[in-house]
Amino acid sequence: MHQQAEDSGPGGYAAARLRLLNEKARSGPPRRSALAGLTDEWLAGLFAAGAPGARGVSLVAVGGYGRAELSPRSDLDLLLLHDGSDPGTVSKLADRLWYPVWDLGLALDHSVRTLAEARRTAGEDLKVQLGLLDARHVAGDLGLTTALRTTVLADWRNQAPKRLPALRELCEERAARQGELQYLLEPDLKEARGGLRDATALRAVAASWLADAPREGLAEARSRLLDVRDALHLTTGRATDRLALQEQDQVAAELGLLDADALLRQVYEAARVIAYAGDVTWREVGRVLRSRSVRPRLRAMLSGGKGLGGGKPAPERSPLAEGVVEQDGEVVLARAARPDRDPVLPLRAAAAAAQAGLPLNLHAVRRMAAGARALPSPWPAEARQQLLTLLGSGRPTVDVWEALEAEGLISLLLPDWDRVRCRPQRNAVHLWTVDRHLIETAVRASAFTRRVSRPDLLLIAALLHDIGKGWPGDHSVAGEVIARDVAARIGFDADDVTVIATLVRHHLLLVETATRRDLDDPATVRSVAEAVGTPGTLELLHALTEADALATGPAAWSSWRASLVADLVKRVAAVLAGQAPSAPEEAAPTAQHERLALEAVATGAPVLSLRAQTEPPAEPSGDPEPLGVELLIAVPDQAGVLPAVAGVLAMHRLTVRTAELRSLDLPDGVDGSVLLLDWRVAAEYGSLPQAARLRADLVRALDGSLDIAGRLAERDAAYPRRRGVVAPPPQVTVAPAASRHATVIEVRAQDAPGLLFRIGRALEDTAVRVRSAHVSTLGANAVDVFYVTQEQGVPLPGEEAVAVAGKLEEALRV
Repeated sequence: MHQQAEDSGPGGYAAARLRLLNEKARSGPPRRSALAGLTDEWLAGLFAAGAPGARGVSLVAVGGYGRAELSPRSDLDLLLLHDGSDPGTVSKLADRLWYPVWDLGLALDHSVRTLAEARRTAGEDLKVQLGLLDARHVAGDLGLTTALRTTVLADWRNQAPKRLPALRELCEERAARQGELQYLLEPDLKEARGGLRDATALRAVAASWLADAPREGLAEARSRLLDVRDALHLTTGRATDRLALQEQDQVAAELGLLDADALLRQVYEAARVIAYAGDVTWREVGRVLRSRSVRPRLRAMLSGGKGLGGGKPAPERSPLAEGVVEQDGEVVLARAARPDRDPVLPLRAAAAAAQAGLPLNLHAVRRMAAGARALPSPWPAEARQQLLTLLGSGRPTVDVWEALEAEGLISLLLPDWDRVRCRPQRNAVHLWTVDRHLIETAVRASAFTRRVSRPDLLLIAALLHDIGKGWPGDHSVAGEVIARDVAARIGFDADDVTVIATLVRHHLLLVETATRRDLDDPATVRSVAEAVGTPGTLELLHALTEADALATGPAAWSSWRASLVADLVKRVAAVLAGQAPSAPEEAAPTAQHERLALEAVATGAPVLSLRAQTEPPAEPSGDPEPLGVELLIAVPDQAGVLPAVAGVLAMHRLTVRTAELRSLDLPDGVDGSVLLLDWRVAAEYGSLPQAARLRADLVRALDGSLDIAGRLAERDAAYPRRRGVVAPPPQVTVAPAASRHATVIEVRAQDAPGLLFRIGRALEDTAVRVRSAHVSTLGANAVDVFYVTQEQGVPLPGEEAVAVAGKLEEALRV
């Protein structure tokens, strides 16, 4: 390679660079270092040719290049440093250096400065100063480069009390803008919190001599992110730091990993190490700066004079629990604590920290981890109570849990946790990885502990409800088995273990039933009652359902979903109390229904009304929360009503939440038959359209003069799908024994404008009657359920139901 680099021409360097990047045997740190070395030799050759024998000028690599961490598409960060004695020679030399770099198409970040100018610019621009902290000599006057490094480091250390708070603010602003690397499905490896910029910031803190980051695992985490970025550059051929979904499988293959999930898990693990190191480091920086801001005399007055022996005053220590004290704003171990003899100490310290809202001291956690041993099975009662206290502490639980997890204590306490640790969730509805979602659910559940009779069971179920996601198959089924084992190991009795297992098994039951099934059907309510078993379990499941949804993300819970779940819980509670559900009698038409029906018969056209629906506000002083808009439509009985209405609503960007259709008996003496549609809709964005406009379009849709399919296709073409994102095919199934009065057909498909229109048109083609529809959208996925019957109003025979489902699926795949 040295011979390859001897040719200082662009062609020689470019060929050598290409050979290096194509060497499969050399990757990771060796390749980055070799690429930096090869580039050094090339630039040194250009420097020598451009300024033979020049003095008082040097070429300096800064930033990532200064750290000898060149990724395949990294910028070259270069500083041409000079003493100011011969500006003309320096200008010519700059041209001889920069143009060959540009000719090769390499990105270049360059500057030409004297030592004084570099120092002044660094003092004015924090980002420039950070780059100069990694300054490395490439060619020319070594003494000049050495003077730069010495001066910049001295300035950085002298200015650290002012500069470090500014650096911390930069990191926090970037985190707010880019999000947390350890949870993002398409993360920016450099800019997101826990990414490469944060790792560089920690190096800068260490260079200040004011504080240092915990080093265990930090270098490996940083190297792993650099490896991923290298693979990303090689597979895309671009200088990008964003790990897009469509590129993750290729990047995983380049790194020899099984799949994109394995790749994301490694990225998340690395980001978690860097983010945790950042939390600890910035906390230490704050502590040091606070202690320096208090004058020695005032500090002595506040501490009551000198310490023992006339030395430094001893820090104040306040007891929090047995073996646990507070010191200087952190939770530390008491001097007499013996982690090797007290297996409950980690949980006791964690519970005390969470209850006090204080961080766990890093050295205390490491001391506990070094002496920790597994708890006996079943756990002692104190251990179980401390875990419950930790889980019930609300928001502080998150940081304390992460501190235990960073040192392996969670895996020691709960070995099953390893399967969900840093496990990605490829669903746009979810904000968190599986493990963080479980902790978030416990945090949400802690707010509901006053409304259930067994808050301990609620908290444990919240912690374990998705524990089966680390296993193949239905995670609820796998989770039930794991939850039984964990609950028994923690020390719950057989009855409590059964309740916890039931909650885990059915944690999705209420929300899925409420949003996808007909609650007026006795079979629906009876099936939920049979699964839940007791009023106490129903109470817990209701609270767990809400906590789980709130911890998932804003798209998973709403006032509308809450009202449906509450309605279902009320009906199930009545059954569990001994009241048998009965088939509801069809409600008599209201005066408004009759008015709309008579007007529809008289005009021979559809008539409709819109009415907003709200529920009382959560707070007494708040405004009512919207549940949607009730859309009533009366239409003379005819074919194609369902797709026509669905299509018109899609055209006007109205989202359908529920839909019921029925024939309305008219008063004696009135001829004709009327269909009544009672739907709940919501505006996708903006305000609702006027009822007159909806009616006019509906008239045109029913008489065939409005091409709904064409209009929706035009709009879809104007907003094409993102390249590379391929949705899974739709799936249509018949739910067995879901209702005695109708056949239940469930459609799972990619949500898109006009989906309900396409479904309605396909169902019309099969000549079935749609009694009601229950529409649910989770992120990009639509789960729509239709209760259908034959023309006579009875369920479809088994074979016919399967055939209808098959035709519907085939129509949606086109």
